Amino acid sequence: MDKENNRNENWRKIIAPYMRPDVKRSVWQVINTIVPFFLLWYLAYLSLSVSYWLTLVPVCLAAGLLVRIFIIFHDCCHGSFFPNRKANEVLGTLTGILTCCPFHQWRHSHSVHHATSGNLDRHGTGDIWTLTVEEYLALPRLKRMAYRMYRNPLVMFGLGPTYLFLIEYRFNRKGARRKERMNTYITNLGIAAVAGLLCWSIGWKEFLLIQGPIFLISGLAGVWLFYVQHQFEGTYFEKDEKWDYVEAALRGSSFYKLPKILHWFTGNIGFHHIHHLSPRVPNYYLHHVHKKNTMFQSVNSITLLSSLKSLNFRIWDENRKKLMGFGYIKRFLKAEENRTTG
Repeated sequence: MDKENNRNENWRKIIAPYMRPDVKRSVWQVINTIVPFFLLWYLAYLSLSVSYWLTLVPVCLAAGLLVRIFIIFHDCCHGSFFPNRKANEVLGTLTGILTCCPFHQWRHSHSVHHATSGNLDRHGTGDIWTLTVEEYLALPRLKRMAYRMYRNPLVMFGLGPTYLFLIEYRFNRKGARRKERMNTYITNLGIAAVAGLLCWSIGWKEFLLIQGPIFLISGLAGVWLFYVQHQFEGTYFEKDEKWDYVEAALRGSSFYKLPKILHWFTGNIGFHHIHHLSPRVPNYYLHHVHKKNTMFQSVNSITLLSSLKSLNFRIWDENRKKLMGFGYIKRFLKAEENRTTG
């Protein structure tokens, strides 16, 4: 117990100086992210008269910037982008319109995710739907099929982002309070106003030719990042009585080693173990904290190549403490049959 208390006290001391946002850095990040996003969007429109293949160049860059805008939105939801709560709410709502995410609704579900990540008894809100082998086998046939479809990469990274950002986020969750409901309505009206204004000014076809691929590319990248942040080889899941916050952060949240340019576009969210230790650390400080102590550097890391293995993970086996593919279910059932009959 003393060792655990010392460890907790140690990481808190290291992280504490980085939990205060720097207003100048935050403002500069808004400028170097949102301004070029709008410029690239306009450049994409101008290039339509030349060649659509040429248009895809600024479109891809704009999609990367939209991921970075989402990280700003994400920090605002944690109250870590500005010292002022109202400033976080205003910027979070505006960036929520750009990313199709209602600020208050997303803040609630994401807070639950942080409080329960890796906890097998409390999972299901704000995270990737992940069942244990026993939970899966206890489901009726139709729900098993639904889970298999959900975990299919074509659904998760193809249909998933479209459903999530365009449909699910347009509706309030059950039990949402008035302020949260109103924020969702404001976000929906903002999205409709921006889309309507652009369709009126440049034409709906032109709007779709530009915003369509920006949305699809950034949505796929965003869902992929969220997926590999917790669905990787060596990740952490435990029952409530054994679950530990620090272990869930350091072992159950990935350190995604990306090229520097991709760390920039993704707002350093690859240092996800640091983010889960303290979501009050702004994205621009995450890599500094990572370098501060060997405890943060000794975690399991994944690369662009090794992260592709995560596509094979479907279900959590409590006996092996590993994510497995669906093919493991047959082997598990056969082993259980042999055990009971033998």
